[in-house]
Amino acid sequence: MAEVALFIDGPCGPLEALYQNVPDARGLALLCHPHPLFAGSMHNKVVSTLQRTARDAGFATLRFNFRGVGASVGEHAEGRGEIDDAEAAARWLMSQHPELALRVLGFSFGSCVAACLAGRLEAQGVAVQQLFMLAPPVERFAMEGQLPMHCPLTIIQPMADEVVTPDKVYAWADSLQRPHELLKVAECSHFFHGKLPELKQLVLARL
Repeated sequence: MAEVALFIDGPCGPLEALYQNVPDARGLALLCHPHPLFAGSMHNKVVSTLQRTARDAGFATLRFNFRGVGASVGEHAEGRGEIDDAEAAARWLMSQHPELALRVLGFSFGSCVAACLAGRLEAQGVAVQQLFMLAPPVERFAMEGQLPMHCPLTIIQPMADEVVTPDKVYAWADSLQRPHELLKVAECSHFFHGKLPELKQLVLARL
């Protein structure tokens, strides 16, 4: 079954999305894309890799464009509005499969949105099964007090990242007052050039 193109009701208008159900799905995976002002979209190759990985692991998946990207209505909202977009997408996905648990995966800007979404859902009593943050721009996205405290957290950081400062990600991870796993990918750039198969294996082993 291929991904289905659809629109989700977002907080400031329709959000363009791609949804893929799988037979006997064992969970749900929501995917958040990189920065809208730097050509980030749900078609980003890292996001596409995450979608295929989750699908292959037996998860129904949803990826979507934040407001102002592709055919999604609205304008970039500095992260705050994008968290609202992600919540709308998550709630749509959960409404399709109310019996299944949610995983949230994000890349770059989308990883910080994913983390804040997971924290928001947790505060509302919605259990998030797992959170994956890939190359999180912690130096540019404030997340204090917004992270989830209970769901398993995996941080995957390229060691040769030219967009996000690896040492700042390591220091941020060390400062977290909660359990987490930090994976460092050697000889790897921000966009995982040549490392997508390795990325898929790292995520697949943990889903």
